[in-house]
Amino acid sequence: MRVLDISVPIENDVASDPPFARPRIAYLDHSMTIDRMQAFFPDLDNSKLPDGAAWAMEKVELTTHNGTHLDAPYHFHPTMNHALKDGGERSLTIDEVPLEWCFQRGVKLDFRSLADGYVATADDVETELRRIGHDLQPLDIVVVNTRAGERLGQADYVSAGCGVGREATLFLTERGVKITGTDAWSWDAPFEYTAKRVAQTQDYGLVWEGHKAGRERAYCHIEKLHNLEKLPPSGFRIACFPVKIRAASAGWTRAVAIFDDQ
Repeated sequence: MRVLDISVPIENDVASDPPFARPRIAYLDHSMTIDRMQAFFPDLDNSKLPDGAAWAMEKVELTTHNGTHLDAPYHFHPTMNHALKDGGERSLTIDEVPLEWCFQRGVKLDFRSLADGYVATADDVETELRRIGHDLQPLDIVVVNTRAGERLGQADYVSAGCGVGREATLFLTERGVKITGTDAWSWDAPFEYTAKRVAQTQDYGLVWEGHKAGRERAYCHIEKLHNLEKLPPSGFRIACFPVKIRAASAGWTRAVAIFDDQ
């Protein structure tokens, strides 16, 4: 078995999110935490520990959408599956997402040639599936390799890469796909491009159209994947189990691709 890490680290000072949403990590090394150990052992001091070292730990300030994470249907809309049930039903939160969705056969769509801000269509998806010779099956995890993957940490990362629109998202979910993913900041096209299209058309249905497709048919997606250019089109499984945060809209995941090389 071979495992490829397709996640990004949560770290300071990297352009992985807009400035207002970036994580903050305070690193407490072995010389800084003796007071915490003294809460359990009042007479303890550094001189009584091997090499004078207490424990290392970190204090982290972040949202559930920092780092590589799995978005739950609740993130997109309070209700889901309107195409299947009149009035829909309450959207799943991240602790309710079926775990069998999160460990399935993977398929990669290579959209690196599509321009930043382009909104991928159902025809784009179908054409790429035909090119790679993949017969889409229910529960396949479909990940999209965009130009954004190579821009992580650069100032233009948040605005890089194509997005996936409503039509393309529904093309996938109507065929039983429950989890999709992208190496871009968002499943949808970067907001600066969407804002221009909305200004030109006054069509506010374009805002978050790929996400909002989850209102019609429930699905999850992984954002801020990495190393997708190292994946073949198929022949691997993806594991993306989310951290179990009660009633949350997303959960961090150490997403990996697993190859059976035997």
